[in-house]
Amino acid sequence: MMPEIVRRLTTIFAGDVAGYSRLAAADEEGTVSRLRALRQELIEPVIAAHSGRTVKLTGDGRLIEFASVVDAVRCALDVQRGMTTRNANVVPDRRIEFRIGIHLGDVIVESDGDLMGDGVNIAARLEGIAEPGGICLSVDAFRQVRDKIALEVFDLGDKKLKNIARPVRVYRIDVGAGRASSPAAPDARKPTLALPDKPSIAVLAFENMSGDIEQDYFADGIAEDIITALARFRQFHVTARNSSFTYKGQAIDIKKIGRELGVRYVLEGSVRKAAERIRITAQLIDAESGNHVWADRYDGRLENIFDLQDEITNTIAAAVTPAFATAEMQRVSRKHPQNLDAWELTLRAGQSFALAGPADIAEARELAQRALLLDRQNTAALAMLAFCHVSDGWWAYSQSPQASIAEGIKAARMALQEDNSDADALASLGYGLFAARQFDEGLDVLRQAVALNPNLANGFARYSSALAFCGDYEKAKEAFNSAIRLSPRDPRLGNWLAQVAIAPFIAGRYQEGIDYGRRAVQSNPSFMGGHRVLAGNLSASGQLEEAQREVAEMRRLVPGVTVAATRWLPFRDDEARERYCSALARAGLPE
Repeated sequence: MMPEIVRRLTTIFAGDVAGYSRLAAADEEGTVSRLRALRQELIEPVIAAHSGRTVKLTGDGRLIEFASVVDAVRCALDVQRGMTTRNANVVPDRRIEFRIGIHLGDVIVESDGDLMGDGVNIAARLEGIAEPGGICLSVDAFRQVRDKIALEVFDLGDKKLKNIARPVRVYRIDVGAGRASSPAAPDARKPTLALPDKPSIAVLAFENMSGDIEQDYFADGIAEDIITALARFRQFHVTARNSSFTYKGQAIDIKKIGRELGVRYVLEGSVRKAAERIRITAQLIDAESGNHVWADRYDGRLENIFDLQDEITNTIAAAVTPAFATAEMQRVSRKHPQNLDAWELTLRAGQSFALAGPADIAEARELAQRALLLDRQNTAALAMLAFCHVSDGWWAYSQSPQASIAEGIKAARMALQEDNSDADALASLGYGLFAARQFDEGLDVLRQAVALNPNLANGFARYSSALAFCGDYEKAKEAFNSAIRLSPRDPRLGNWLAQVAIAPFIAGRYQEGIDYGRRAVQSNPSFMGGHRVLAGNLSASGQLEEAQREVAEMRRLVPGVTVAATRWLPFRDDEARERYCSALARAGLPE
């Protein structure tokens, strides 16, 4: 019976002495003696320090296995730098200089621990093309260490390696530069661009890892579509494809790209096709620190490549956007309020608005107004101001809800005068019109907003609210689910849930309304609206004692809340409004 073949993914380090035959011919015993001393004094301790396992010795060469590519590269650097020191006073033709190749690949593991297969062969071929004192990496190895070690790396392009079926992209490490240089040092040949006064991102060409050059169009198409999708968010600065794609095929230094393109974030990714399946990876990186903000992987079938491309593009763009915004919010939160510019004031306003209480809305409104003092044409600040005014009316936080909603509509129209293709401004207008009981026009404008930007989570959430108050339960649920898919950890979730929970109440499906209400309260326990919709559904289902507790919590959070204030909610159906108000009155909410 044949023994079972065991395979694993591992890092292979292949090294040998450049020109060993020449050195041995000139002084065989002296060369062997010096090599033994180097192994004992330098090589073995360095391998052990980086957790390497020597698989086998091959005369002047060595095959080593590492669990981590980072460890393998650090080991290689320590060896080569150690040799630079030892060779400093040795005449050139007597120097022992190592060549090293590193590859991350699949190998066959023999019973004695030996490794075999293409993974080993590629590492050996990389060693063979390395310069004396140099290190060559395959693209699979390089991808694991970029941005993790300060290196000067040169892309040698695709290389046809002996007995390897497909070309391998190869990278060379400048060992001396890797020690002395920093990737944060400016490139004297190219100017450093100032960062825009709003979040900025460059989407690099996705790397085609399929080994099939025909798939380049697919990889490029994914990246181009993501650029288009992100560009719909007018509050972001998105670098054009013609600039970000100039780095295609080059060794990637994220910090350098950030400086040269003047962006704070860089999105990179790869595409791998195998048979009828495709895998796409993407990662968002802070170009200033080199830290990863977000990363994910997407798998699919190639039954309909263009539909798959659209699906993956939308999924990545939707996932990147909240991560992008969250990273910006964290950055702005670390700044003193007096040092914020117009965009940052608007972003801070969004943080306050998400909390949704009366004081929070007031603070958001004040921050948006400060932003507009700095930039009267700031459409994002105008849209935020519109949402604040409308919310004051919607939740009856103001003494005159009707006047607040009118102010919100006015601010939204001003935003659209500045940019009539701003989807967020459209959503704020649609929200305001619906709150003003212009139901059909409000719904129509909200539909326009999500059609203009199908990645606008808040647009879908506001559309869901409007549908809910119209009693269209299924469509409200569908729009709400779209918002959650786009931004599953959105800080406004409690607000969104509180509004969509009206739909099952209107439909008489009170238990489902209770479920939404509980989620709203759990998401944001300080938001009165979550407790109100939960109380209404509980009371209507006959669970009066718990409904009374929710009403008490409502009045603790907003002491002036009443049944009369609740009548300002934009129910399209008068019967549903009165049923809701009656349920709250039974639970103890004063008229």
